[in-house]
Amino acid sequence: MTSPLDHPAILTRLAEGAGLPALDVFGPQVEFLTMIEDGSNEVCVMRGVIPPGVTVPLHQHDDFEDFYILAGGHQVLVEEGGRLEWRDAQAGDYVRVPGSVPHAHRNLSDRPAVDLIITTPRMGRFFKEIGRPVGAPPPTPEEVTRFVHTALRYGYQLGTSEENAAVGIDLPAFNL
Repeated sequence: MTSPLDHPAILTRLAEGAGLPALDVFGPQVEFLTMIEDGSNEVCVMRGVIPPGVTVPLHQHDDFEDFYILAGGHQVLVEEGGRLEWRDAQAGDYVRVPGSVPHAHRNLSDRPAVDLIITTPRMGRFFKEIGRPVGAPPPTPEEVTRFVHTALRYGYQLGTSEENAAVGIDLPAFNL
Protein backbone atom coordinates (compact mmCIF):
# COMPACT_ATOMS: atom_id res chain seq x y z
CA MET A 1 0.00 0.00 0.00
CA THR A 2 1.40 3.39 -0.92
CA SER A 3 1.34 6.25 1.52
CA PRO A 4 -0.41 9.49 0.55
CA LEU A 5 2.96 11.13 1.13
CA ASP A 6 4.19 9.33 -2.01
CA HIS A 7 2.08 11.72 -4.09
CA PRO A 8 3.93 14.93 -5.02
CA ALA A 9 0.88 17.21 -4.52
CA ILE A 10 0.04 16.01 -1.01
CA LEU A 11 1.22 19.13 0.80
CA THR A 12 -1.12 21.27 -1.24
CA ARG A 13 -4.00 18.88 -0.51
CA LEU A 14 -3.51 18.24 3.20
CA ALA A 15 -5.51 21.29 4.26
CA GLU A 16 -8.54 19.78 2.46
CA GLY A 17 -7.82 16.17 3.45
CA ALA A 18 -5.88 13.31 1.98
CA GLY A 19 -8.97 11.21 1.29
CA LEU A 20 -8.07 8.65 3.94
CA PRO A 21 -10.45 7.27 6.58
CA ALA A 22 -10.66 9.62 9.55
CA LEU A 23 -11.35 8.93 13.20
CA ASP A 24 -13.07 11.17 15.72
CA VAL A 25 -10.88 11.25 18.84
CA PHE A 26 -13.46 12.83 21.16
CA GLY A 27 -13.81 16.08 19.21
CA PRO A 28 -10.76 16.42 16.98
CA GLN A 29 -10.47 14.18 13.93
CA VAL A 30 -7.32 12.46 12.66
CA GLU A 31 -6.28 10.83 9.38
CA PHE A 32 -3.18 8.62 9.54
CA LEU A 33 -0.64 9.56 6.89
CA THR A 34 1.87 6.96 8.03
CA MET A 35 0.89 3.48 9.05
CA ILE A 36 1.71 2.45 12.60
CA GLU A 37 1.01 -1.26 12.34
CA ASP A 38 4.09 -2.31 10.38
CA GLY A 39 6.57 -1.44 13.16
CA SER A 40 9.00 0.27 10.77
CA ASN A 41 7.87 3.83 11.50
CA GLU A 42 9.68 5.76 14.21
CA VAL A 43 7.08 8.52 14.10
CA CYS A 44 3.37 8.70 13.47
CA VAL A 45 2.21 11.42 11.09
CA MET A 46 -1.44 12.46 11.00
CA ARG A 47 -3.62 15.19 9.59
CA GLY A 48 -5.66 16.56 12.47
CA VAL A 49 -8.75 18.74 12.38
CA ILE A 50 -10.09 20.65 15.36
CA PRO A 51 -13.63 21.71 14.41
CA PRO A 52 -14.93 25.12 15.49
CA GLY A 53 -15.84 25.20 19.17
CA VAL A 54 -13.92 22.02 20.05
CA THR A 55 -11.56 21.93 23.04
CA VAL A 56 -8.99 19.26 23.89
CA PRO A 57 -8.85 19.43 27.71
CA LEU A 58 -5.70 19.72 29.80
CA HIS A 59 -3.59 16.57 29.72
CA GLN A 60 -0.02 15.30 29.55
CA HIS A 61 1.79 12.18 28.39
CA ASP A 62 5.34 10.97 27.81
CA ASP A 63 4.93 11.20 24.04
CA PHE A 64 6.05 14.33 22.20
CA GLU A 65 3.64 16.01 19.80
CA ASP A 66 4.59 18.45 17.06
CA PHE A 67 1.93 20.45 15.24
CA TYR A 68 2.38 22.36 11.99
CA ILE A 69 -0.75 24.43 11.44
CA LEU A 70 -1.82 24.06 7.79
CA ALA A 71 -5.06 26.05 7.80
CA GLY A 72 -7.15 28.06 10.22
CA GLY A 73 -5.89 28.47 13.73
CA HIS A 74 -6.45 27.50 17.32
CA GLN A 75 -5.11 28.24 20.75
CA VAL A 76 -2.55 26.03 22.46
CA LEU A 77 -2.11 26.00 26.22
CA VAL A 78 1.61 25.84 26.94
CA GLU A 79 3.79 26.12 30.00
CA GLU A 80 5.72 29.38 30.12
CA GLY A 81 7.83 30.28 33.15
CA GLY A 82 6.04 27.77 35.34
CA ARG A 83 2.60 29.10 34.32
CA LEU A 84 0.12 27.77 31.79
CA GLU A 85 -0.77 30.34 29.12
CA TRP A 86 -2.91 30.26 25.97
CA ARG A 87 -1.04 31.10 22.75
CA ASP A 88 -2.57 31.69 19.33
CA ALA A 89 -1.33 29.32 16.60
CA GLN A 90 -2.13 30.23 12.98
CA ALA A 91 -1.47 28.68 9.58
CA GLY A 92 2.30 28.45 9.11
CA ASP A 93 3.07 28.17 12.84
CA TYR A 94 4.92 25.19 14.32
CA VAL A 95 4.14 24.09 17.87
CA ARG A 96 6.45 21.68 19.73
CA VAL A 97 5.05 19.96 22.84
CA PRO A 98 7.75 17.86 24.51
CA GLY A 99 6.72 14.76 26.44
CA SER A 100 5.46 15.15 30.02
CA VAL A 101 4.38 18.77 29.50
CA PRO A 102 0.78 19.75 30.33
CA HIS A 103 -1.06 21.15 27.32
CA ALA A 104 -4.51 21.69 25.77
CA HIS A 105 -5.99 23.01 22.53
CA ARG A 106 -9.12 24.95 21.70
CA ASN A 107 -10.62 26.29 18.51
CA LEU A 108 -12.57 29.44 19.30
CA SER A 109 -12.97 30.41 15.64
CA ASP A 110 -15.75 29.64 13.18
CA ARG A 111 -13.40 27.67 10.88
CA PRO A 112 -11.78 24.26 11.32
CA ALA A 113 -8.13 24.25 12.33
CA VAL A 114 -6.06 21.80 10.30
CA ASP A 115 -2.72 20.54 11.62
CA LEU A 116 -0.02 18.17 10.49
CA ILE A 117 0.71 16.16 13.65
CA ILE A 118 4.00 14.36 14.19
CA THR A 119 4.20 12.13 17.25
CA THR A 120 5.10 8.62 18.38
CA PRO A 121 3.58 5.38 17.04
CA ARG A 122 2.37 4.77 20.61
CA MET A 123 0.26 7.94 20.45
CA GLY A 124 -1.08 6.76 17.09
CA ARG A 125 -2.07 3.43 18.63
CA PHE A 126 -3.86 5.31 21.43
CA PHE A 127 -5.82 7.38 18.89
CA LYS A 128 -6.75 4.23 16.95
CA GLU A 129 -7.91 2.55 20.15
CA ILE A 130 -10.12 5.42 21.33
CA GLY A 131 -11.17 6.68 17.88
CA ARG A 132 -14.78 6.61 16.81
CA PRO A 133 -16.33 7.00 13.37
CA VAL A 134 -16.54 10.60 12.21
CA GLY A 135 -20.15 11.73 12.50
CA ALA A 136 -20.94 9.35 15.38
CA PRO A 137 -23.38 10.66 17.98
CA PRO A 138 -21.88 12.33 21.07
CA PRO A 139 -20.05 9.85 23.29
CA THR A 140 -22.05 8.00 25.90
CA PRO A 141 -20.91 7.98 29.54
CA GLU A 142 -19.69 4.41 28.92
CA GLU A 143 -17.52 5.58 25.99
CA VAL A 144 -16.11 8.39 28.11
CA THR A 145 -15.31 5.89 30.86
CA ARG A 146 -13.55 3.66 28.29
CA PHE A 147 -11.58 6.69 27.05
CA VAL A 148 -10.46 7.55 30.60
CA HIS A 149 -9.46 3.95 31.36
CA THR A 150 -7.56 3.67 28.06
CA ALA A 151 -5.74 6.95 28.72
CA LEU A 152 -4.74 5.74 32.19
CA ARG A 153 -3.56 2.40 30.79
CA TYR A 154 -1.28 4.35 28.41
CA GLY A 155 0.00 6.36 31.39
CA TYR A 156 -1.62 9.60 30.22
CA GLN A 157 -2.61 12.12 32.86
CA LEU A 158 -5.92 13.90 32.38
CA GLY A 159 -6.50 17.26 34.04
CA THR A 160 -9.18 17.37 36.71
CA SER A 161 -12.31 19.50 36.34
CA GLU A 162 -10.72 22.03 38.72
CA GLU A 163 -7.41 22.14 36.79
CA ASN A 164 -9.30 22.63 33.52
CA ALA A 165 -11.53 25.34 35.03
CA ALA A 166 -8.40 27.18 36.24
CA VAL A 167 -7.30 27.60 32.59
CA GLY A 168 -10.75 28.45 31.24
CA ILE A 169 -11.94 24.99 30.15
CA ASP A 170 -15.41 23.89 31.25
CA LEU A 171 -15.70 20.12 31.11
CA PRO A 172 -19.08 18.45 30.60
CA ALA A 173 -20.28 16.50 33.62
CA PHE A 174 -20.33 12.72 33.24
CA ASN A 175 -21.13 10.16 35.88
CA LEU A 176 -17.97 8.06 35.65
